[in-house]
Amino acid sequence: MMAVAFIALLSLNSEWLSAAEWSYSTSFSPEISKTSFSGRVYLFFSKGDREPRFGPNWFHPEPFAAKDVSDLKPGQKLTLSSSDPDLLFFPENSAAFDPTGYRVQAVMRFDDWSRKVGTGEGNGFSKPLAIEKDSQKTAADVLIVDRIVPEQQFKETDVIKLCEVHSPSLSKFHGREVKVRAAVILPKEYAAEPDRKYPTLFIIPGFGGTHFVGSDAWKSRKELQDKLPVIRVVLNPACPYGHHVFADSDVNGPWGSALIEEFLPEYEKRYRAISHREARYLTGHSSGGWSSLWLMVSYPSVFGATWSTAPDPVTFRDFQQVNMYRINENLYYDQCNTVRPLARKAGEVVLWYPDFDHMETVLGRGGQLRSFEAVFGRRQTDGSPVPVWNRETGAIDREAVQSWEKYDIVKKLEAKWTMLNPLLSGRLHVHMGEKDTFYLDGACEILKETMSKFGEPEAVTMHSDRTHFDLLQPELKQQIADEIIAHYQKYFEADGSLKTD
Repeated sequence: MMAVAFIALLSLNSEWLSAAEWSYSTSFSPEISKTSFSGRVYLFFSKGDREPRFGPNWFHPEPFAAKDVSDLKPGQKLTLSSSDPDLLFFPENSAAFDPTGYRVQAVMRFDDWSRKVGTGEGNGFSKPLAIEKDSQKTAADVLIVDRIVPEQQFKETDVIKLCEVHSPSLSKFHGREVKVRAAVILPKEYAAEPDRKYPTLFIIPGFGGTHFVGSDAWKSRKELQDKLPVIRVVLNPACPYGHHVFADSDVNGPWGSALIEEFLPEYEKRYRAISHREARYLTGHSSGGWSSLWLMVSYPSVFGATWSTAPDPVTFRDFQQVNMYRINENLYYDQCNTVRPLARKAGEVVLWYPDFDHMETVLGRGGQLRSFEAVFGRRQTDGSPVPVWNRETGAIDREAVQSWEKYDIVKKLEAKWTMLNPLLSGRLHVHMGEKDTFYLDGACEILKETMSKFGEPEAVTMHSDRTHFDLLQPELKQQIADEIIAHYQKYFEADGSLKTD
């Protein structure tokens, strides 16, 4: 990744006539880069202990600004000002923002592949600068973006391995080298028993998670490992637009088929995994919950069963309380013109759709709502997804929503259950909290009704008083582990050989 230094000259009125009068002059040094830059420049503000670039926090976002530049020449001055009509700012009213007491940090989005901004690999950032009222800033206060977020290094051990598989289909789609990546966590018996083969539990992290969590979050799954040694494969679901959920997408590319046709055969060659449907299990939480359920429904002859927890909207008849199919539906406001909530804690609303969506607009690609558009939507000529709602009014484009229907899991099951029944009966295990933080419970209630009509009432379990973040209690983890063990023992002998009866 090209190292670029970015200079942000802080330009503050010494008299601070009003909160509206702030501006930042920026340029990048020709001594560092001789080429022009096109992309988004950010200024993050924070009063917290961490560097401002680590924001914004979903539930407690602090102010930040952004400006798109095109063909910015080395040494060419760029001003980010509260009076600039092209400035993007969160929250919306930049003129009311007084930066006194904040620290400011400049970031440039050099890398077009990372979904993250301030911590995205290859992006540049400066040293934070404290802003004090009535202070004269000198050349010593220049914010120089002379640091690059380094590439994260995967630390292998005797039992934790990095599995990278080149994807011809994704590489062709994106016009660059693309690999399907995963952390492979081997059972402790693996090295001592070289002839033994093992079942595989494929784990898909939620939004923001990657295969790097494999060495931490999932190595403690002792409730399963003590009774049934399995290979755990923590898949990487991250992509430039957020979380690709292992669905073939017009925008993100063929991630689902790449997993099944390219990654899976190679993984099973490299490791002693049992190459049989009944020895392949899926699990995941949140966006990973949706992914694991989608893969099971889409490739029922490949996987034996799924345990999906708190999945993203499984039907767009209830897209976090929004019916995407209803005429004149609005993402921001309900039919009574009341602003829609997006998240709750302890019964109190903590996020609202308009504010959250505006925050993502300033950040650019890589946010949660944009991630949904990229997975389910059509591709525009510039490669970006077709907007499904108006960013000013929240009005939903029903024509744009049509492309979402093929990803509606409930619709897919309703349309194909006669064919899917022999392959899926007793193999779907969905768990959802009745007080899900992000209002995902409504869609799962619809899924439960649908599965009950099919004679599968136990496919969906609604847990009372559970939220998005406290659903996976020890008793539920143990239940899932016991069900995986029972499934394996139904089809395999203790030595990993397939039962013949």
